Amino acid sequence: MLFASAGFKVKLYDIEQRQVTYALDSIRKEMKLLEQSGSLKGSRGAEEQLSLISGCSDIREAVEGALHVQECVPENLELKKQLFAQLDGIVGDQVVLSSSSSCLLPTRLFSGLVHVKQCLVAHPVNPPYYVPLVELVPHPETAPATVDRTYALMRKIGQSPVRLTKEVDGFALNRLQYAIISEAWRLVEEGVVSPGDLDLVMSDGLGMRYAFIGPLETMHLNAEGMLSYCGRYSEGMKRVLKTFGPVPEFSGAAAEKVHQAMCVKVPDDPEHLAARREWRDRCLMRLARLKSQLQPQ
Repeated sequence: MLFASAGFKVKLYDIEQRQVTYALDSIRKEMKLLEQSGSLKGSRGAEEQLSLISGCSDIREAVEGALHVQECVPENLELKKQLFAQLDGIVGDQVVLSSSSSCLLPTRLFSGLVHVKQCLVAHPVNPPYYVPLVELVPHPETAPATVDRTYALMRKIGQSPVRLTKEVDGFALNRLQYAIISEAWRLVEEGVVSPGDLDLVMSDGLGMRYAFIGPLETMHLNAEGMLSYCGRYSEGMKRVLKTFGPVPEFSGAAAEKVHQAMCVKVPDDPEHLAARREWRDRCLMRLARLKSQLQPQ
């Protein structure tokens, strides 16, 4: 949908034709709803964008003439490696081969491929139509031009790409996310705060700031600049950080406690979960619209 919104022709491929059919049906419904609500991205109408998206059941046909391949198979290393090995034998020297992996390192995905210089991870954030960040993570042998081309492409389709200069387990987003999840879990497990109140700390506290500025700019603004902040608060930060506990197991009584608290708010049956996700996406859509109106001059 994002690529089509910028006028690119898109071919969807899957080994199961029903998956492609289902995707095309879902995209049509979603685009129509977005158009009706005035939230469809791009300058083209839904029908024109839909005309740019097609499906196919042959991988050679899917990549023929492509300038960019965005792999989105499940987060399974062997499955992804098999697919990239297959693509490696099909594509020429011009196409970028990109993985949507959220954690798998490029060296594990692409090493040994003939076209390794054309490979990188371009990790989008769910749901990407409303959350624009894309992490670009190169293999050590990825050509700088591959990263530059992908960066430009992501900007063209309205996303916000960030470049990692080298690979690291979890990339940037999940390293930050897991640090938050880990401490959140410890605070609940140790009885410091309830699961519901913990989520409020983020949604009505830190999250309010971080929707517009990141942690480093927050530091910069919360004193007379970064050096002032470090001089004022570094000792307190180090003292608190030294009290952080070990990595949680995310199981047992703590998992059951958190699960029960979440189910009180959102029962874990498919209907309630789907409805809550739809609500989340509507909120993200409105937030994205607000952010576009509030861009600093």
